[in-house]
Amino acid sequence: MAGAISRVFISHLSGVAVFDPNGDQVGRVRDVVVTLRIGGRPPRVLGLVVEVVGRRRIFLPMTRVTSLESGQVLTTGVINMRRFEQRPAETLVLAELLDRRVLRVKTGDEVTVLDVAMVQTRVREWEISKVFVQTGRPTRLRKAKGESLTLDWQEVTGFSLTEEDQGAANLLATFDQLRPADLANVLHHLSAKRRAEVAAALDDERLADVLEELPEDDQVEIIGKLKDERAADILEAMDPDDAADLLSELPGEEAERLLQLMEPDEAAPVRRLLAYEENTAGGLMTTEPIVLEPVDTVAEALARVRIADHKPALAAQIFVCRPPAETPTGKYLGTVHFQRLLREPPYTLVGTLVDDDLDPLPPDTPLPLITSYLATYNMVAAAVVDEADHLLGAVTVDDVLDHLLPEDWREVGLHADTRIESPEGVGAPEGIGPKESEVAGGR
Repeated sequence: MAGAISRVFISHLSGVAVFDPNGDQVGRVRDVVVTLRIGGRPPRVLGLVVEVVGRRRIFLPMTRVTSLESGQVLTTGVINMRRFEQRPAETLVLAELLDRRVLRVKTGDEVTVLDVAMVQTRVREWEISKVFVQTGRPTRLRKAKGESLTLDWQEVTGFSLTEEDQGAANLLATFDQLRPADLANVLHHLSAKRRAEVAAALDDERLADVLEELPEDDQVEIIGKLKDERAADILEAMDPDDAADLLSELPGEEAERLLQLMEPDEAAPVRRLLAYEENTAGGLMTTEPIVLEPVDTVAEALARVRIADHKPALAAQIFVCRPPAETPTGKYLGTVHFQRLLREPPYTLVGTLVDDDLDPLPPDTPLPLITSYLATYNMVAAAVVDEADHLLGAVTVDDVLDHLLPEDWREVGLHADTRIESPEGVGAPEGIGPKESEVAGGR
């Protein structure tokens, strides 16, 4: 392998860009696939799990990797874009080996795996050679506090044993910079056991953000494995509309029990949303749009828009209402768009800038009419009001898309299976490494 380096720690590969022979980026590394071997022999590295467009995960055999250096992975030959499916004899390093508690052969002490390293052998295969560990026992949220050691693979034992409470601190550190949607994709591809361990290790806000991006089946599975008190805390941290969607998937008694455990002021908007049909404006809306009174100024409006917690679709406009400013509000007066706020002096009252030309949506507006409304008027959010002109919430374009796309859209890539061909004459060197049919069961 041209330009190969002697040792690569697997955690350093997480998120590294993968390039084809033309220099075009194919995707990013999300994990490394190995197969454990008997007799204390180091695991053989089969290939990389690469995330490509549409968050599809594919398998890249090590025989197709020409370089692992300078913060990038270079490939050659053909890349099979078929979706990666883990096989029984395979182990994912980041997902399954990090945070494991294993034993030092020499002393019998229990240590926690922080990282593992792979090297290329004389026959151009890759294998796991070193294990970076820490002594002491970790807590649920923290790494162990103790001495850090780099040991040979043969100096530790216990990787093949099932571990009931593995922890997830080091795995989460590896994916710390991922957006919630990307971390959700990581969780979706973990085993149910590992998914529960990672969920337990995430803080409430982070887990709430990730749950909002997961398929419904994963949401129900994770929330069902949490203690009721923490599940209620997570629901409080979620956007009310997302919390309502999740609760609607649970059995009625379980949903009511969790609502009872939530703070009353947090549960109230969720209960209101659950009262509406799912594919209506009332069922799709968020109850927390940006609401100001007509006597508030442009400066105050811009300060509210700048709050990082607001999603872009909601931050694109403010809704002007008579007090109270919490939904359901006083009389709804109209909308002021972000662009208009930028054109006006800071001291201008938002009540003088209201756009009231468009009729708001009643809560029973069906999904097709909401879609037509947003498309016709080039809107990213629309006000939802009751018969007395009280603002109930706002339905946003991202909520509409969630319900227009197929139910499994989060699990299905944007592109069908295909292959990326390398330029003619460029390929893996003859006789180097195992045949492609021998790698990971013939992928």
